[in-house]
Amino acid sequence: MGKSWKNAGKVANAQKKGLVFTKFAREIQVATKLGGADPAMNSRLRLAIDAAKKQAVPNDTIDRAVKKGAGLLGDSAAVEEVAYEGYGPHGVGVIVECQTDNRNRTAPEIRSVFKSHGGNIGELGSVAWMFKRVGLIEGHKVGSFDPEEEAIEAGADEVEKTEDGYSFICGFESIDSVRQALHSRGWTLTTSEPSYKATNLTELTAEQMKDVEEFLNEMDDLDDTHRVHATI
Repeated sequence: MGKSWKNAGKVANAQKKGLVFTKFAREIQVATKLGGADPAMNSRLRLAIDAAKKQAVPNDTIDRAVKKGAGLLGDSAAVEEVAYEGYGPHGVGVIVECQTDNRNRTAPEIRSVFKSHGGNIGELGSVAWMFKRVGLIEGHKVGSFDPEEEAIEAGADEVEKTEDGYSFICGFESIDSVRQALHSRGWTLTTSEPSYKATNLTELTAEQMKDVEEFLNEMDDLDDTHRVHATI
């Protein structure tokens, strides 16, 4: 099914490249910029900090990221979220969400990966029609339960097993209500954010899928990449 592309070894690969702390720090900065510096009042920031701590990101790195996001430090450019659309190998529609402090660096890197795999970046909206804007909530829960029932009771549209727990897809406007409902039902949440769901899937052979996976893995490993969505 169409979903956010997530390389199973993403964190391990990032650690080897020394980038994992930077990626967590950028998410904390963006979350702070959008919702404020108080984790108690900003669920995205709270989840970002929790995730960073689980990956042993130092407290001073987390504190500095919050201060940057709040505009309290003037020693670096602000991190912002930008998205790029295009067609990857074999006509696969792709949306790349990035967190960057320099668009002039990010855009050429994204374009280069598209080009090297026979694809190209399109104009704004060129592939957006192949996706639906949704809410993505990820987490885990102890004990026995029926995932489908949990999704229904929380107001989510879909639920899927992941490596670390479950992911719930809900309406874009329902992110907060579904998040709160899952939390009240005993879920420990790790992600709660806007996302994309592919509605027009691209049919691929096994060999073509290998080409697409190679492309998506390379895109996912770029310094500024946050999430990659593809019509597979």
